[in-house]
Amino acid sequence: MPVITFDYHDFQHLLGHDIPKPTLIEKLPMVGGDLGTVTDDQITIEFFPNRPDLTSVEGIARACRAFFGLQPGLQTYPLQHSPIRLTVDPSVKPIRPYVTTAYITNVTMSNALITSLMGLQEKLHIGLGRDRKKVAIGVHNADTVTPPFTYKAVPPDSLSFVPLAMHEPMTLSMILQHHDKGKAYAHLLEPFPRYPVILDAKDEVLSFPPIINGRLTEVTPDTKNLFIDVTGTDRKAINIALNIVATALAERGGTIHQTTVIDEGKEIISPDLSTTKHELKIPEVNRLLGTNFTGSDISDYLKRMGHNVTPLGDNSLLVEIAPWRSDILHEVDLIEDVAVGYGYDQFPMDFPKAMTFGRLLPSTLSNNSLRVLLIGLGFHEVTTFTISNDQDEFKKMGKHHEKWTEIENPIGEEFNGIRLSLLPSMLKLLRENRHHPLPQQIYEVGVVVDSTAKNRWHLAGIKIDAKANFTECKSYVEAIGRGYGRKFSFAESQDHSFIPGRCATIQMDGDIGVFGELHPKTIQAFNLEHPCIAFELNIDELFT
Repeated sequence: MPVITFDYHDFQHLLGHDIPKPTLIEKLPMVGGDLGTVTDDQITIEFFPNRPDLTSVEGIARACRAFFGLQPGLQTYPLQHSPIRLTVDPSVKPIRPYVTTAYITNVTMSNALITSLMGLQEKLHIGLGRDRKKVAIGVHNADTVTPPFTYKAVPPDSLSFVPLAMHEPMTLSMILQHHDKGKAYAHLLEPFPRYPVILDAKDEVLSFPPIINGRLTEVTPDTKNLFIDVTGTDRKAINIALNIVATALAERGGTIHQTTVIDEGKEIISPDLSTTKHELKIPEVNRLLGTNFTGSDISDYLKRMGHNVTPLGDNSLLVEIAPWRSDILHEVDLIEDVAVGYGYDQFPMDFPKAMTFGRLLPSTLSNNSLRVLLIGLGFHEVTTFTISNDQDEFKKMGKHHEKWTEIENPIGEEFNGIRLSLLPSMLKLLRENRHHPLPQQIYEVGVVVDSTAKNRWHLAGIKIDAKANFTECKSYVEAIGRGYGRKFSFAESQDHSFIPGRCATIQMDGDIGVFGELHPKTIQAFNLEHPCIAFELNIDELFT
């Protein structure tokens, strides 16, 4: 969860009101966080990741203004118009298709703001941005460049610029090879023949998203006006990120100017701080919370959470939700806000109405014993997403596309079905950990969904190491069989994920799995560089 450290006096200044430190320390966790350390005037608190708007002291101050009843209801910010325009070139669509921008003036770049802005940017990159894959934010000194701007994709060696933390021009490919940020995030662009850049009217580089900004637009203590770009693969996510950053700067006294993004001939005004509205039924609130709140009570509690509320008859309310609240997706999310606004400490405690005794399921006991065995073999447990995509499940694994459980309305191409195998997700995890030393040995005990749409428990393990080989992998599989008194037999496998002649099918009253040396094409498809051995077997059959 994101951890935010802020200065009490800076918080008081942003809040615009006086709250004694003991009161703040006592009540702040009730907003939805876990208080950490308090050292002199430095307060550390850990907020839940579903509230990215609380990942800065500015966002915390805004939330507290409403929660403590100092300024209940929806906070609004005045918007000015700006002639700044950015055009999206079609070349960038297959790579990183979405961008949104803002222009902020009259900013005073104090030490507190610089520290907070850097922390907010990084926390949004990690959480909302999925480590820059989904969202990447660029903050620029607007006075050093000339609009209008262009967002397009270019060949890796077609232009050069001086990136942040460097003094000499570098091409885009050189940045990915030699710059610290380039090496850390190169995997996000390596599959593409062109890389995205944002240029000004003089073809000066502002940004090489999602990698690094240009030194030309570096923000300094003397900067007064900021240009913000947010690029990504999800339009809703980049809009939320821009709203959070822009309003945080507005909390510091900056003035938000809307800009125009021209995308496929359509003019998009950004940032868009318009609210969303959701109907909330009063009886449903009381049913879920076990309360007898009136509509007036619920309105008060929701206003403490920064919402505006309008009655809709006797049994429902119309709730107006702030544009930085990305966590409100359903009526139950508003009901949770009612509970937080009321105060979890106000709900009465009660004993259970019936005494019961629970125990672990037999399958859980079996799986736990299997985990102990794999740890003893030197493997580290991982847990990956059950949702996957057909590129990882089939194309990258060298398999023909077969019947699988697809998601009808996926939020993106990365998550469009339910995995048939554990190995693709584990290979993706190894790709994200390429910077760690070898060997790496991981295993997972997890659910897959087979071609008949039935849940199956699988065990899979992978070892990546220069000396990994078929014999070693066979020894791991045999150790699993011995550990459960099972006699495995092996037969030649035709699984195209593995090297022919260096893989085998695991048999026990029928085929239950496969193991061997992964094919170089499979390894390269997941951007790995060293030999891998892997096994996967159906443990429902193992424990039958």
